[in-house]
Amino acid sequence: MTPAASPAPRILVDADACPVKEEVYKVAWRHDVPVAIVSNQRIRIPEHPLIERVVVSDAFDAADDWIAEAAGPETVVITADILLADRALKAGATVLGPTGKPFTTSSIGAAVATRAIMADLRAGGDAVGGPAPFAKADRSRFLQALDEALVRLKRGRGGRGSFELS
Repeated sequence: MTPAASPAPRILVDADACPVKEEVYKVAWRHDVPVAIVSNQRIRIPEHPLIERVVVSDAFDAADDWIAEAAGPETVVITADILLADRALKAGATVLGPTGKPFTTSSIGAAVATRAIMADLRAGGDAVGGPAPFAKADRSRFLQALDEALVRLKRGRGGRGSFELS
C-alpha cells in the first residue's frame, strides 16, 4: 500500500490592495502552482490556466471569508490583513505579507494585539502613522519568501503556520 500523495500547493491572494500580484504570477508559473486572485471587484489578471479570478460579493469581509474557507495546509495565503492572516494560520496555511514577512503562529498574537491598539488610538483621534512605503527591497524579499514557501510545501514540510525565514 502506498501513502496518499499530499495535495498540491495553491496560492490564495487577497488581491484588492495587493502590490505583488505580478510577483505571485512569476513564482507560480515557475513552480507550476495554481493561483486564486480573490477580490470583491473584477481585477485584470493574465490569461493563463494556472490563474483563477474569484470575484466575491462586496459584503464586508467577503474576500477574507472566501480565502479563510479555502485555506489549508497546502495553501500559501498572501495578505496584509492581520485578522485574515490569523484565520488562515488557524486553517494550517502558510501566510506571507506582501513585503515577504511571514505571519506565523508564534507572531500572530502580537500582530493582532498591536492592530487593536492602533485601531483604538485612531478611534481616539490620535495621529498614528501607517505602514512604511512599499520598496523595491520588499518586492525582492517577497519573491524569495514565496519561492521558499512553495519549495517547503512541495517537500511536504510547510503549512500549519510553520514557515519561518532563515
